[in-house]
Amino acid sequence: MDFGILQQYGPMLLRGFGNTVLCWALGTIFAMALGLLIALVQRYAARWVRWIIQAYIEIIRGTPFLVQLFVLYYGGPLIGLRLDAVPAGLLGLTIYGSPYFAEIFRSGFRAVPVGQIEAARAIGMAELTIVRRILLPLGLVSALPALVNFSIILTKETVILSIITVPELMYQVQRMSTETFRYLEANLVLALFFWALVETISRLGRRLERRITRHLLTERT
Repeated sequence: MDFGILQQYGPMLLRGFGNTVLCWALGTIFAMALGLLIALVQRYAARWVRWIIQAYIEIIRGTPFLVQLFVLYYGGPLIGLRLDAVPAGLLGLTIYGSPYFAEIFRSGFRAVPVGQIEAARAIGMAELTIVRRILLPLGLVSALPALVNFSIILTKETVILSIITVPELMYQVQRMSTETFRYLEANLVLALFFWALVETISRLGRRLERRITRHLLTERT
């Protein structure tokens, strides 16, 4: 194996890794926000609205991300939606991830003791206050491990963005492989970068879980 080529392609790979982190971070934030909104709508909206939301969830979860990205990027212009590669990739990650995050939030909300919500209503607490003070904090504690886990899954889905020429890490690795024919070194570097990213997310998730749990215990005390 010849790792000397990394001196030549190192800056390019670092730029690609930066774009990967950026696409993952923004895509995860947007998908999580949309998923939270979907979960709240499912909980409080009328039945016919919940049916529409459930249909959206089943369609997105039942189709591959690659197909969704192709439809969005190449089919979008047919309905007047023309996006550059990076915005299309971010929108694709948001759409793809939101149903999964919605289901995670929904399961977290279901884990909140019903008695606490009924007690809050009994003392006249507004529904929005119940969501902000009870449902979200307690539901987040239950859902946090699953949220972190799916966020890690989304890091690996970013490689598909290379199909629409988003200059993320996989795109740069493919370019390096094509120019040097050093496929082993290129893919080993790809694996190491993703391992470092996943390990960082896992550690941050565990630290966040400990802090939230400690904060809730302090409030109860």
